[in-house]
Amino acid sequence: MSAIKPKTTILNRLPACYQKFFREWKYGQQAAVHYIPQEGKWKRNPETGEVKIIQNKPIPLTYPKEFDDGLWGGEAIVRGFEKRHQLRRRVPHFWFPTLQKSVLHSEILDKHMEIVVTPRTLCLVDQHYGFDNFILQTPPQDLKSNLGIKLKRTLLLALATQDFLPNNTAKREELLQKYQKHIIPVEEAEWYGLTLSEALEKLGKQEEVPIQKIPLKIKFREEFIEQLKEKQTEVNPTGPKSSWTDTLNPFKFNKTV
Repeated sequence: MSAIKPKTTILNRLPACYQKFFREWKYGQQAAVHYIPQEGKWKRNPETGEVKIIQNKPIPLTYPKEFDDGLWGGEAIVRGFEKRHQLRRRVPHFWFPTLQKSVLHSEILDKHMEIVVTPRTLCLVDQHYGFDNFILQTPPQDLKSNLGIKLKRTLLLALATQDFLPNNTAKREELLQKYQKHIIPVEEAEWYGLTLSEALEKLGKQEEVPIQKIPLKIKFREEFIEQLKEKQTEVNPTGPKSSWTDTLNPFKFNKTV
């Protein structure tokens, strides 16, 4: 029997560091925000003694296009049903997070940014003692939005290349020491935070073989020379050898003895 070939995907062509990031970003388990997880695998009803399986199943969330332009701190739109009256059937309902614009400061980038956030995002920034710590320490599946991932990529690249705060060397050394555990190689930082299409485009540029282009004038000149050589062979197939330039001389003629 022939061995079963492993299933290959487009993702397998990309570096291992990007595969790890992409799987965490798209398929990693997010922090419980809209439900309270229970510990253990089983629970017993104290009144009936019935044993049931504990299922910590995340609530399905809806992410609108505006989600990628902000930092919602793990919150999103929750779809469900609401019973507004005891004697009436339940009706569909949407629960929306509370959004607000807030100005956040990055000490690594030395920049203030106005970002759409939720109250939970501001609480997380305070818990991490700063915006940069919040971005760097939060896993990609919890940042989730394109803005959060791009900000983390920018911070990681700045730390890896050490090209931030060019006019304040002392402050830069202090921040490098502070965020030392987040410094990764430049090669990994360049892949971090790319979308799948951006990563494939980057891979294509790296694998692209440079094609040596020959100027058309050289190509046409070589073809013309070959045509002249063939013409000379047809005119004088068995006669004495002569240069192909002789055919260009209209005053030259063969002498008969």
